[in-house]
Amino acid sequence: QVQLVESGGGLVQTGGSLRLSCAASGRTFMSRPMGWFRQSPGKDREFVAAITASGGNAYYADSVKGRFSISRDNAENTLNLQMANLRSGDTAVYYCAAADVISTGFEREGSYGYWGQGTQVTVSS
Repeated sequence: QVQLVESGGGLVQTGGSLRLSCAASGRTFMSRPMGWFRQSPGKDREFVAAITASGGNAYYADSVKGRFSISRDNAENTLNLQMANLRSGDTAVYYCAAADVISTGFEREGSYGYWGQGTQVTVSS
């Protein structure tokens, strides 16, 4: 079992930056692939970024490539998402997710068995 708690959300102007963090409980964090997803009102939850257990490989949705950066600190059981050049379309609740193993793809919700409660990011013009 792993519990995930996101933080760092808030209100930011277009073009601004924000850093999200996800604190994970337990001693298995370092063995788990991790991901960030987001959900806007009226839309399905969508993939944002993912990172392998070691942190050696990262994957991004096309919509955030070059603007967002995912990272992890296995010593601190923390997952981060650095977001820059934010747009109104980035407004959403952002969720941290943990997997046991990735069986169906990093971008698929079904690959992740553990989810945080979400943190709201609002980008205003």
